[in-house]
Amino acid sequence: MATCPPYPTRPHWWQRTWVRYSALVALLALSGLVILALVREQTGTQGFLVGLGLAVFPVPLLLAAFRWLDRVDPGPWRNLLFCLAWGACAAALIAIVANSFATRWIATATADPTGADTLGATVIAPVVEESAKAAAVLLVFLFRRRNFTGIVDGVVIAGVTATGFAFTENILYLGTAFGTDQLTGDRGIASVTAATFFVRVVLSPFAHPLFTVLTGIGFGIAALCADRHRLRRVLLPLAGLLLAMGMHALWNGSASLGEYGFFAVYGAFMVPVFGLLTWLAVWNRQRELGAVRAELPVYAVAGWLAPAEPFALGSMRARRIARQHARRHAGKPAARAVAEYEAYATSLAFLRQRGRRGRAGADYVARERELLTALWHRRETARPALDYAARATAPPAPVTAPPWPAYGTPAAPAPAPYTAQAPYLTSYATPAYAPYGAYSVYSAYPPQNPYRS
Repeated sequence: MATCPPYPTRPHWWQRTWVRYSALVALLALSGLVILALVREQTGTQGFLVGLGLAVFPVPLLLAAFRWLDRVDPGPWRNLLFCLAWGACAAALIAIVANSFATRWIATATADPTGADTLGATVIAPVVEESAKAAAVLLVFLFRRRNFTGIVDGVVIAGVTATGFAFTENILYLGTAFGTDQLTGDRGIASVTAATFFVRVVLSPFAHPLFTVLTGIGFGIAALCADRHRLRRVLLPLAGLLLAMGMHALWNGSASLGEYGFFAVYGAFMVPVFGLLTWLAVWNRQRELGAVRAELPVYAVAGWLAPAEPFALGSMRARRIARQHARRHAGKPAARAVAEYEAYATSLAFLRQRGRRGRAGADYVARERELLTALWHRRETARPALDYAARATAPPAPVTAPPWPAYGTPAAPAPAPYTAQAPYLTSYATPAYAPYGAYSVYSAYPPQNPYRS
């Protein structure tokens, strides 16, 4: 006797998307109001305004740097806004409350306020602050897993979170320094405000992002691991978090290492680590472009993409030219469609790479079909622009010999006729990509019917 399938159950009210978003926004807004009141109480209204005006200087530069790094496969703006708000509001509130409570408890227990301040800065603060910032990375990793695919995503998410945290902390420090100058009457370069601004904004605006990026790298490497490596996916983020705490503790403890301890730690550790992580992030960005060029040709062979598109999509210069071309000839909506086409194609390349390496999830086929459908709906606008960009950025054909024979020598056979599209048509339609088709159900279908099942 056949049984009827059960009716789908309606989700509880707390499981609905709008309820979760509303609760998250309310939590961040409440944290922002509380942190605003706490900072204003410690700095005063005038000090708060001065600190706010000075602390905002490095924020656009840091956000622009992380956004540039994320241009290959840009994540949703809502993820970055959440990370920035979490760092500036929730993480800062957790840090202020927990650090103050721990320092007071240590001072009461040991009857040594000076030692309590040193211990709080070198031990308590790194653990509390890095854990609070890492919470945002963990939330994105768990609930926005589709947008967290590698090391670059971890670096960007962690860096934006730390930028928001550093912004709030700089308001507190600069506002407090301004209040000190108001009491002592110091002005100009010799003031505490100028010294604080130089150390925190000019000399080390990358300090907090540098620490938290180590946590983000741990999550990024974990995102590259297969689902069956559960222990590795847990230990790697913890290792990154411990490195971030250690680097933060070394930085905070540099002030207690003597007159030149700060500059020694800055020159021997901070600058080299900053350079190394910058190189790693840029190298991974170029590696992502290489993955786009390597994985998309199979879809061009199957007809989903034009022959020149893998070349254009694997070059940031060609992408920019395509968007500009679309905007110039069809307006901003066309440029937006081309940008979306580029983003979907990049996600498709990364999905295929994970599937080829056995790291894709159970929704691989459904996700591939979704991305191919999105590309197909935007092809009429994006293909002409990308074809133009491919032609504009294609390397010149090398000329090895003149087309005419040298004087006194027999004429060479006439070369084959040259066509501008030959480099694209011959470079991708090769049997080398045929084995990759086994990893994709839909790459073998003709694009006339993207919904074929």
